[in-house]
Amino acid sequence: MLWLLVIGLGLLGLGVPPNAEEMARALVLLVVTMVYAGFWFALALLCSVVFRAAATAALVALGLWLFLTIPWPLFSPALADAVTTAGDVLGVLDTRQAFARLSPTVLFNEIVAVVLDPSVRSTQQSMLAALGLALIERGAIPDAPIPLLQSVLIVWPQIVGLVAGAILLFVAAYVVFQRQEVRA
Repeated sequence: MLWLLVIGLGLLGLGVPPNAEEMARALVLLVVTMVYAGFWFALALLCSVVFRAAATAALVALGLWLFLTIPWPLFSPALADAVTTAGDVLGVLDTRQAFARLSPTVLFNEIVAVVLDPSVRSTQQSMLAALGLALIERGAIPDAPIPLLQSVLIVWPQIVGLVAGAILLFVAAYVVFQRQEVRA
């Protein structure tokens, strides 16, 4: 409902109806947002199964959410640099990005940036721009919009990572719950 409300208010505010591809991008974003929320729900479910006290489960889940959302994206480049030996710039960027992607928030942010902006061609584009580098692809027209399918293909690993993380957390919660029930 909130998604429809935002689209309706945007339509009233702008006065320009979205075309089919923009609506498809919004629908893809809605599905990805549900998966992202499912990940955090699964984490909270796992915490509530593992910890007996409801307050402890809520505090641990909230603490994990805060840690993975705020400090982890800030500290992960330093951890990656400590692990990586000095080498080529792209290797260091790949290692930094791999460490940052342990946070589902980073995955979600990458998906949102690529799906909502048709001119973004890579998830490393912002990291390269921060270093003063530009992403140049052979045969590509700079800043030309790419179709939705290409945008989804760029972030497909991130989408699969979010889905897999949510499934793994649900499975872990189920296994822990079943083992508790068998003992009781």
